[in-house]
Amino acid sequence: MKGDTKGHSTILLIYTGGTIGMVENKETGALEPFDFKHIAKHVPEIASFDFEVTTIQFIPSIDSSNIEPNVWGDMVRIISDNYYDYDGFVILHGTDTMAFTASALSFMLQNLSKPVIITGSQLPIGMFRTDGKENLITALQIAADKKDGKPMVPEVSVYFQNKLMRGNRISKINAENFNAFSSPNYPPLAKVGIHIRYDENAILKREFSGHFKPHYLLDTNVVILKLFPGISEETIDAMLSIKQLKGVILETYGTGNAMQKEWFIRRLGKAIEQGIVIVNITQCQTGKVEMDVYETGRRLMEVGVISGLDSTTEAAITKLMFLLGHNCTYKQVVEGMKHSLAGEITSALREFNPEEGEALPFLVRY
Repeated sequence: MKGDTKGHSTILLIYTGGTIGMVENKETGALEPFDFKHIAKHVPEIASFDFEVTTIQFIPSIDSSNIEPNVWGDMVRIISDNYYDYDGFVILHGTDTMAFTASALSFMLQNLSKPVIITGSQLPIGMFRTDGKENLITALQIAADKKDGKPMVPEVSVYFQNKLMRGNRISKINAENFNAFSSPNYPPLAKVGIHIRYDENAILKREFSGHFKPHYLLDTNVVILKLFPGISEETIDAMLSIKQLKGVILETYGTGNAMQKEWFIRRLGKAIEQGIVIVNITQCQTGKVEMDVYETGRRLMEVGVISGLDSTTEAAITKLMFLLGHNCTYKQVVEGMKHSLAGEITSALREFNPEEGEALPFLVRY
């Protein structure tokens, strides 16, 4: 399905930092961020758009390796402060932590009904052969695209190398090629060639009528624990004994399998008894955790480890921060991790019913 930009649209372009916003200093040869007020000088195609683009620039700009949760809060605040003045938002961001940012924003921007598209580049926008121009131009076009007067993609997404992908489904897979991101467990929301072809069946459909609600609360007392052959009891114990630890993303093998050493199972059980949430995520790029398939997975399930299904590590860790940040009880976190909040998992164990179990305190039901 193709969209259209009929009707005046206004897009807010937010530059946080990253390679895309760099130009070469002709005197020193160093890469420096340029003033986005003069973006038309570097991307003159913007002047021919049939929609308006306004820019906001983080000063100083932030390299994506320095992104912290408070910066996600700054992004949310900018979107919230300008939410009713613009039809869509494009965020320019470094690629290294883009998947974490996209995942976090998908949870922090509740009842989102406008496009928030994150993009960047592998080469600075001022260099020959840059991928930045195409990524920026197309992201802006998609943000402005409408059907029957409504945005085509009212969710947090990432545009890179001819594909629009759900933000909480991506991982960075390549540090060198232009095709830097993959969405292994979910199809693209749109494919871009001569035309922009939208997959309307893939785009998030929220069956709600609620007001946009920004969230800022995140708890970073979490860790990612990746298993490997030979990992020691001391290593596991050290990580699970971190003071104030509240949550663990456990990266296991295959469909959610792990070693069956008694000390390991016992230590996980002890942590769970202490109120630490442990979520099982597969190390494989494609597929999902199914702990009931093999005995090695069933043992984890028996001690209370939660299945992360087909969630990416980036989505799982930011979702856990989000749930813990809202002072959810252990049971509420379990409910939240088992069910999709923003399309981050393909299938839930069952549809979330607020009348059953532990309702989530932050969630305004759709």
